Amino acid sequence: MGRAIAISRGRPPLVQIHYRTHDGRSGAFEAKVGQSLMAAAKSANVPGIIAECGGSMVCGTCHVFIDETWFAKLPTAEPMETDLIDYGLYPRPTSRLSCQITVTEAMDGLLLEIPPSQH
Repeated sequence: MGRAIAISRGRPPLVQIHYRTHDGRSGAFEAKVGQSLMAAAKSANVPGIIAECGGSMVCGTCHVFIDETWFAKLPTAEPMETDLIDYGLYPRPTSRLSCQITVTEAMDGLLLEIPPSQH
């Protein structure tokens, strides 16, 4: 897709993240390089990202499905993350907790899907 853009000198560049909800709605939001995908989604009021624990990886309410074309490009999930996903709702092979994904410039154009529910 596009290239990350810098807001101004000395600030982290922004990347565009695209999302799709379980009911077919779609949208996009900007994320700062270096912040968690969860924090960026919460700041943009992305529907379905609850993030009850604020990124402490104890609740699983920031669960997302990463598009297959992007999944292999992300760092591998740690065992604690995969365990939490396995105990949650709607686990898929491309499931991740968005609090555990740090935004990079290489993620510009990333596509994710929001599960039907986080509870």
